[in-house]
Order: sequence, then C-alpha cells, then structure tokens
Amino acid sequence: MGCGRTGAAIAEALDLDDHVVTIIDRDASQFRRLAPEFNGTRIVANGMDQKDLENVGISEADAFVAVTQGDNRNYFASQLASEIYDVEHVLCRVKDPQREVIFRQLGIKTYSPTSSGATTMVAMLLGGKGS
Repeated sequence: MGCGRTGAAIAEALDLDDHVVTIIDRDASQFRRLAPEFNGTRIVANGMDQKDLENVGISEADAFVAVTQGDNRNYFASQLASEIYDVEHVLCRVKDPQREVIFRQLGIKTYSPTSSGATTMVAMLLGGKGS
C-alpha cells in the first residue's frame, strides 16, 4: 500500500524476484513511479477500507507492506491485514520513532527510516559502517 518512492522500489524488487505483486494507492498518478517493465497489478484503492482490500485480494495475500506518508494510515491498514485478514507477513513503515515503539508494542512489525537513518548516520560520523 503506497506507491511513493519506497513503495514503488519494494514492488519492483519483489516483481523482479518473481513474486506476484499488487500495489495499491489512492492516487493513480503515483503509478508513474513504476518502471514500464513492472509486471504487477496497479489498483487505485484505499488500504484502510475493508471492501477495497477485499476487492484487491487481501484474503489471498501472504504479505502486506504499508508505506504511505501517514503513520496512522500505515498502522491502521497493517492492523487490518494482520488481525482481520490473517496476512502472514505484515510490515508497517513508521516515520515517528515514538509511534514506532507504540505500534511495535501493539504487535505490528515496524520499520522506521528515521531511526534507522539516524543510527546509520551517527555510525558514519563516528567512523563506523559506511564511512
């Protein structure tokens, strides 16, 4: 869910690895980020709407990744995928490190580019990884 830079990159990587990929976004113009070779399905839908999720096949999905711009949207859609549709692998991007802790405590697997980026940059400044 979410076809910004990150969502498009994830969808393309999974597609190149021969996974069946459906990417959803509320704005059809976001699909411009996908390479012409992308073989997955593009669907305009709202990942927080159960009917939309059902229409795109959430019940058959074995993975769901939420990478919209909104932490709360990502969490809500991830919670639906995990708790209502029993999707096995659910990953939620959370930009706010404090929310990441809360969402993780609520049982959702999270990734925070803010936390990861800060950790990597400090290590680089101090002569560690990536310097």
